[in-house]
Amino acid sequence: MQGPWDAIVIGAGAAGLMCAITAGRHGRRVLLLDHANKVGKKILMSGGGRCNFTNTGTTPANYLSANPHYCKSALARYAPQDFIDLVDRHRIAWHEKELGQLFCDDSSKQIVRMLLDECEAAGVRVETGCPIEEVRHHGDHFRLHTAQGPCAAPALVVATGGLSIPSMGASGFGYTLARQFGHEVLPTRAGLVPLTLSGKHHERLQDLAGVALPVEARCNGARFSNQLLVTHRGVSGPAILQISSYWQPGDDLRLDLLPGRDVLAWLQAQQRERPAAELKTVLGEVMPRRFAQRLCEIWLPSRPLRQYPDAELRPVAALLQAWPLIASGSEGYRTAEVTLGGVDTDQLSSSTMMSRRVEGLYFIGEVVDVTGWLGGYNFQWAWASGHAAGLALAARAA
Repeated sequence: MQGPWDAIVIGAGAAGLMCAITAGRHGRRVLLLDHANKVGKKILMSGGGRCNFTNTGTTPANYLSANPHYCKSALARYAPQDFIDLVDRHRIAWHEKELGQLFCDDSSKQIVRMLLDECEAAGVRVETGCPIEEVRHHGDHFRLHTAQGPCAAPALVVATGGLSIPSMGASGFGYTLARQFGHEVLPTRAGLVPLTLSGKHHERLQDLAGVALPVEARCNGARFSNQLLVTHRGVSGPAILQISSYWQPGDDLRLDLLPGRDVLAWLQAQQRERPAAELKTVLGEVMPRRFAQRLCEIWLPSRPLRQYPDAELRPVAALLQAWPLIASGSEGYRTAEVTLGGVDTDQLSSSTMMSRRVEGLYFIGEVVDVTGWLGGYNFQWAWASGHAAGLALAARAA
């Protein structure tokens, strides 16, 4: 592995692969290292094995960061269509599932194969099963001691991901490197993750595990309409995974259990048309019956609708549109799809991803404090940030 190399990329996930491919296409000699036994492990598992590889509706507003402007430059220069064009060139069939989310028709293995084929075509050397033991910066070179021997290059790209899903090899190595070179690392926590319930809140819902219904989840000014799934330990489903990135213990989290409906007007209409029907009966016709019955056992008195004066019907409607969900925590990094926080963008160039502190040092992908919504946005950030760093490597070596 002695080289000579123009750049070494640590981490053969989505961002690292794209960076290596981009730099390699421009004639740069790139060494791509990963401690795992194969590349793209998170790509392989994503989207239920079909890889939700981008989202056609990607905008900077779909990302969380201490600096919401940081992601704009990279996203503008590598759009979802750019990756779609790459997928199409490799004749990989895909489809849109919902909300701009694009998936492979067949398997996520096709995306990994595509990226490896692109690496080969670009002359990138890929080494797996190669843990990094030490990184030093001497003069104008980064010198690495690895399990497969030493290597060096004038540029080093850190694409090591975050802490989510440690069973797949996730670690804090990228954050350790960032701190080693004088970078701040903002506090990290699990994102896009199921929430847990405890005590009476858990007891009230645990036997409803498996029940799903559409909701609008709201917290700290964010709102997402999608499915809620009751689990044995709490709640999950796309709406909950989305809102989890905006929620922390103690925050007020509300669910509209009948999204898109004027609940008071609907209840008043039901009262006129079916005065003898019980509240739990009419609710059971527009949401899972077991869930409606539990609502009426604990939160809402169930009586024939004619017995509700308007003064009582209004709070019933208000509760249905802003039902409080008292979560105690999350399932943590074990099942989280992403890591919030990470390398502070204040000391990184938004156009090149290069460190403002150390010449030739780059940070891309999930290790950086940029986190996307559920639905292909994090892959698009990986492609875009990797592409930006790859172009910068090409310009730097020219």
